[in-house]
Amino acid sequence: MATRRKTEKAWDVIVIGGGPAGMMAAGRAAERGRLVVVLEKNASLGKKLLITGGGRCNLTNNKPDTRTMLSHYKGSDQFLFSAFSQFSVKDTIEFFNVRGMATKEEAEGRVFPVSDKAQSVLDVLVRYMKEGGARVQMNATVESIAVDAKTNYIHVCLSDGAEVVGRACVVATGGTSHPETGSTGEGFSWLEKLGHTAIDNSYALVPVALKDAWAKKLSGVTLTDIKLTVLQNGKKQGMKKGKVLFTHFGISGPMVLNMSKMIGELLEQGDVIIALDLFPKHDHAELKKELQKLLIRESNKKIKNTLDALVPSALVPALLALAWIDGETANHSVKKEERVRLVSLLKAVPLHVKGLLGADKAIVSSGGIALEEVDFKTMQSRVVKNIYIVGDALNIDRPSGGYSLQICWTTGFVAGSHC
Repeated sequence: MATRRKTEKAWDVIVIGGGPAGMMAAGRAAERGRLVVVLEKNASLGKKLLITGGGRCNLTNNKPDTRTMLSHYKGSDQFLFSAFSQFSVKDTIEFFNVRGMATKEEAEGRVFPVSDKAQSVLDVLVRYMKEGGARVQMNATVESIAVDAKTNYIHVCLSDGAEVVGRACVVATGGTSHPETGSTGEGFSWLEKLGHTAIDNSYALVPVALKDAWAKKLSGVTLTDIKLTVLQNGKKQGMKKGKVLFTHFGISGPMVLNMSKMIGELLEQGDVIIALDLFPKHDHAELKKELQKLLIRESNKKIKNTLDALVPSALVPALLALAWIDGETANHSVKKEERVRLVSLLKAVPLHVKGLLGADKAIVSSGGIALEEVDFKTMQSRVVKNIYIVGDALNIDRPSGGYSLQICWTTGFVAGSHC
């Protein structure tokens, strides 16, 4: 075996991964006077961070009450409480604000930088690390992690033949979403070799591809305040209210992303249909009256030129086709059975699911290191001394809306406070 060259003297802390959790951990450890090196496989930091929130970076969700915040992490809240008691949502917002980055709150508690640029978030993190003296090594591809049984020092082997030695190591390699940014999941194999359990990784927040050709023609159309119901074999499997964005492949948006994991699991059992209720505040009878009023008021117009008073104009041709109504029909000539079909359609527009998009479109991935194997008071492994595990490398299901990045800030800060 070729002899590896050890780089410099031992570091206090080696951070593997220059993503949000890694940078937070490195900055915090350096702030405490630790000698820190960050090993980043890419040529630049924060590659994945810069694409979050459409490039705007939804950095957290403004739920200052910790128990309320943790209720959104299914089954993980009991693990996370001690970590969030050390670095909460309030602490996150204050962390960025006091470092010169103003924030704003948008729909459903989502918090963004006022600049609407993810670069603003990255700039704060890079400056935080630099102020503490943390060193960053780019293009550092890690091959393996080993622990010296005598000294408990961590030996990190790089692909270029170098070996980096440290007293502690923070694994912040993320999951498997957006592999083009470097999130390819190799951290799980390193940790498994050290005795950890890695829960199968899948894509938790991904857009949904549809079979319906008409839906793909609506790319860019957004429907707000609607109800989405997931059906299989005619039975309701789940329901949410919110916003849907049509894309060139199907549908996306926070509500869709948050239901994608369930949809993926159902697809393994058979076909899945998504029904869109465009008027959840109206029952069939009320909607029928609204439609009748519209048709009477505009009695001499063609129905294709009238329905945009109820729905986005881009949706009108598709709805008429699905309801088997000729768009050239004058409103006064629309038959009763046609009105009934149209009302029923407006309450349940059927979308036939083709599948979920892959890792390249995932916002976050589910799966990761079993939570029972991590001490959340410190983020240190319960299996291997001096190894700390943070961010998306942990098996935590989280919805869209700033919840994933909050896990990064909290676990990264806690690890950096104890390593």
